[in-house]
Amino acid sequence: MKKIFLAGATGAIGRRMLPLLREAGYEVTGATRAASKAEQLRAAGITPAVVDVYDAAALGAAVAAARPDVVIHQLTDLPPGLKPELMAAGLLRNARLRIEGTRNLLDAALRAGARRLIAQSIAFVYAPGQEPHDESDPLISPAEEPWRTTMEAVVTLERLTAATPRLDGIVLRYGYFYGFGTGFDVAPGKPAVHVDAAAWAAVLAIARGAPGIYNVAEDDGAVSSARARRELGWNPGFRLSDSAAR
Repeated sequence: MKKIFLAGATGAIGRRMLPLLREAGYEVTGATRAASKAEQLRAAGITPAVVDVYDAAALGAAVAAARPDVVIHQLTDLPPGLKPELMAAGLLRNARLRIEGTRNLLDAALRAGARRLIAQSIAFVYAPGQEPHDESDPLISPAEEPWRTTMEAVVTLERLTAATPRLDGIVLRYGYFYGFGTGFDVAPGKPAVHVDAAAWAAVLAIARGAPGIYNVAEDDGAVSSARARRELGWNPGFRLSDSAAR
């Protein structure tokens, strides 16, 4: 049985992953920085780890205790509902998380002997060009904030995940989320991906797919998710059943 350490277990994607991981029979430790959410994880059959990703020592101890085969990075720090008036500060927080948080999580994974790291990135930052974009297309290089820092963080996260020796790294470039817990009932833009399908891609990547970058989005003309379909067996139409989501 594979052991999983899920960072961001109570976030939008993490919550939808929990029943899928449980159904697949994985032994899961779910990390959250909110002690109040530990019981929520226990009720879902998940071992909670209350830890701040910026506390490298505590994070290392939590990951070591879990002894995971696979570490999954679903951490974000954006405002609820992506409220426009809060986004500038949220993007800067999220950039710090992608850089410092990813480094700490990766170091902890290596020390604990994990063999695979799966990390959340974004598919809506390709440079203008012919669509749909595939994973080899260049990303934007903005000169102004807050997107300049955002892109520096995205590039850092992807490099750390995909190019670290001794760790099979998979980067999932998600489209704009919609569905349960995201604040959006319909796709807010292109490329888009339903939160359940996004969660399913991460679960598939535990046991499938060569290291590298995968677009994970619907066929709305913005990006191509052919690699995720082919190598992960991913389907953008996947949705959790009502019973599984409870």
